[in-house]
Formats: sequence, C-alpha cells, structure tokens
Amino acid sequence: MLGTDRRAASYTWTAVLVLLLLAFVYEVRTTLFVFVLALLFAYLLAPLVNLLDRFLPASRTRRRTPALALAYILVVAVAVVIGTQIGSIVVDQAKELRGRLPKMMESLRAPSSPSPDAIDKLKAEVMDKIGGAIAERSGDLVSAAASAGVKIVTVASDLIYLVIIPVLAFFFLKDAGEIRQHIVDLAPDPPRRALLEDILSDIDRLLAHYMRALFVLSMGAFTAYSIFFTIIGVPYGVLLAALGGMLEFIPMVGPLSAAAIIIVVAIVAKAPLGAILVFLVMYRMFQDYIVSPHLMGQGVELHPLLILFGVFAGAEVAGVPGTFLSVPVLALVRILYLRIRRSRLSTSAI
Repeated sequence: MLGTDRRAASYTWTAVLVLLLLAFVYEVRTTLFVFVLALLFAYLLAPLVNLLDRFLPASRTRRRTPALALAYILVVAVAVVIGTQIGSIVVDQAKELRGRLPKMMESLRAPSSPSPDAIDKLKAEVMDKIGGAIAERSGDLVSAAASAGVKIVTVASDLIYLVIIPVLAFFFLKDAGEIRQHIVDLAPDPPRRALLEDILSDIDRLLAHYMRALFVLSMGAFTAYSIFFTIIGVPYGVLLAALGGMLEFIPMVGPLSAAAIIIVVAIVAKAPLGAILVFLVMYRMFQDYIVSPHLMGQGVELHPLLILFGVFAGAEVAGVPGTFLSVPVLALVRILYLRIRRSRLSTSAI
C-alpha cells in the first residue's frame, strides 16, 4: 500500500512555490525595480513631507495629502532650477570634451623636447597601445552624459518612468500607515505579529538612513568636487563633479570609478594631476572614514568585503540596478536573520 509522507509533501510544495515565486520575480523584474525606486524616492521625500505636515493646520479628518502636494511642488521647482542651471553646463562641457578629445590624445602622443629619444619612443608606443582605448571609453562616457538630457525627453519609456515613479512614491507616502498595518495583519498570532512589527521598524530605519545618507554623500561629493575644480581651474569641472556625485549612489565601486574618470580626463586635459590626486585621496578618507560611517552607522552595518561581494554579484545578476540595490538587499537579509535568530533565542530561553 502506497502512503504519502505529509512532511515531505509539504517541503516539496514549499520548494515548488519558492521556485515559482523566484521565476515570477524574474519575469517582472523591471516593474519591481520601478516600484523599489518609487519606495526609495518616498523615503527621500518623507522628512520634507513630515516637516510641512507639522506646519499645516491640524484636523482629525485631514490626511497628509496637502503636505505631499506642497512637497512635490517644492521638489519640482528645485529640480527645474537645478536642471536648467547645472544641467546645461554639464551638457555643454560634455559636448566640448567629446569634440576636443582626439586632439588631446594626439598631444599626449607627441614627443616632448626635454625628454630623451628613448623615453619619447616608449611614450609613443604606450600611447599607441592604450590611447585609443582611453579615448573610446572616455568618448562613450561623455557622449552618454551629453545625450542623457535628450534621451530623457525623447525616449517615451524613460519619460513614463519619470512620471510613474513620483506618482507611486506619492501613494507610498500617503498610505504608508495602512500598507504597514495590512502587512502586520498577515501574521496569524500575536508573537509573530510582534516579530513582524519589529522587522518592519528595522527595515523602515534602514531604508530611511540609507537613502538620506546616499543623497547627502552625493550632494557633498558634487559640492566638494565643484569647488575644488573651480579653484584650481580644472577643465570640465562641473561635468566631473556631476559624474562624481551620481556615482556616489553605487557603493564603493562608484567612487573608485569616478576617481578613475577624473584622473583620465585630467591627464588628457593636462590639468594639475598632483593636486587632483592629493584632493581625491584626502576627500575619500574624510568621506569614507568619517562622514559615511556617521550617516550610515544606524542603518547599514556591513563589512566592506560583503559590500564588495554584493556590488559585484548584483552587477552580474541585474546590471546597474543590481549594484544599486545590492547593499540594501544585504542589509535586509541581515535584519531578517538577526530578528528571527533573536526571536528563537528568546523563545528557547523561556
């Protein structure tokens, strides 16, 4: 007589459901990424919305809709001002660098009079080997930066995302309390409900600290780079500062890539390379060992090796979105592990 092991059947169905869930997530990964971006954007706006909500007249029936509307008006106004003032400079400098890059590379290949013939020959050979690759990569980079603004306007999908993400963030901010309560109500009993509330509170603090820290680090890098490059007269300083600020959103690898790009442009533009290297080293030490730990210490507590693993693994799995989301995903896994482990230890102690 054939029998069925209920426990084995339960494990089998659980594994099948998990695999189906993973397959479903992979199929809708673009939509999920848009919703994740909207959620993170909501965390960026949350402090401004809370601040405005305190100054608006209180009412029992009033929700946060007026504060949300006012916050969106302010953010759009600031974005338009910054985009028209700084964005135009970045695009102009990117186009100029793109046009002058071949001549700059040729000047680097040319021999210098005080140098011996052997050094000039070696220099020419080295530049022939790597000059083309540098010019191609740098050209692609600045070309992409120069056309980014045009693509945002002309490509319909990008325009749709630019509209959809703020709209989704609006609903996340407006109905955050109800969404959280619905999630908590999924727990079948009070102990699990309390555990789920603790996990949601930790996730809320994590995402809030992480996104605000990234925003502050990005603005800090852009401001510091702009001021320093302007003082010492680095060509294309605003373009390099904008790239440095944007790449701050990719943990560890982003700042290193920004430094490499700045050094390459400084070499081909014959900028004061020594001063730039000293500045980059000092700024990275200040930001990575003083500012960043202070901003992220309460939210992201991951070892640098784990962060590097997550960044590279995320890039292999999902490209740029994977690198951007790698650190918060690892931090979420860490939160779940610590909370579940703490709950089991407390239960076993009783």
